[in-house]
This record gives sequence, structure tokens and C-alpha cells, in this order.
Amino acid sequence: MLEQYAPLLSLAVSAALVGYVVYLRHTISKQTAKQNELIKSVSQELQAIGSGSMGIGRKLISLEKQISELKHNQDEMVKNDPNRVSYTEATRLVELGADVEDLMNSCGISRPEAELVTALSQKNQSCDITVN
Repeated sequence: MLEQYAPLLSLAVSAALVGYVVYLRHTISKQTAKQNELIKSVSQELQAIGSGSMGIGRKLISLEKQISELKHNQDEMVKNDPNRVSYTEATRLVELGADVEDLMNSCGISRPEAELVTALSQKNQSCDITVN
């Protein structure tokens, strides 16, 4: 009796297996499509990150140039500072024997500044004499 249904049973199992293979192929196809979408999305994000990094790099180089220029300008301002020149000139005048009034008139500094320059210059001179 089983022999009678064997071809039919074999056909049913084969049909089920073919159906299962078609189902698996469809599932694999859908998963492959999803993976391709994800790869495309990640690739676009990576490209955007790369572009952003390049933009940040250019901005960083620009800022470094600006900092360098500002530092140079600051150094020039310090070199050409009129107050610094006044104190340097005042120190030189004290070494030549100028008093507080002379410093105020010659260098355009206030009395406390002139007194401070005089005191510091005299202290430096006394330190130089004791060292020598």
C-alpha cells in the first residue's frame, strides 16, 4: 500500500523542498538588499565625515595662520611700545644722574613711576657694584 503512494509522497516532498528553497532564496535576496542599503548608507556617512574632517583641517590651518600673525603683531607692539621706551630712557637717564623731576619732564611719566624707576635703577647699580 505504501508503494502505491510513494511516487505521490516523493512528489509532495520534492514540491515542499522546492517551495522551501524558493522561500530561502527570497529571504536571502531581501537580506542582501538590506545589507546593500546599509553599506550605501554607511559609505555616504563615511564620505560626509571625511569631507567634514577636511573642512575642519582647513579651518585649523587658517586659525594657526591667524594666531601666528597675531603673535607677530603682538611682538611688534611690545617692541614699539612707547611706555617701554620711556622706562628704558628713564633708566638710562637715572644712570646718567637724572633726578625724579628730570625723569617726569623728559620721559612723560608720573612722579610715582619716576620714583620707582629711580629706586630700581639705584638698587640695580648697588647690586652691580657688590657683585663686581
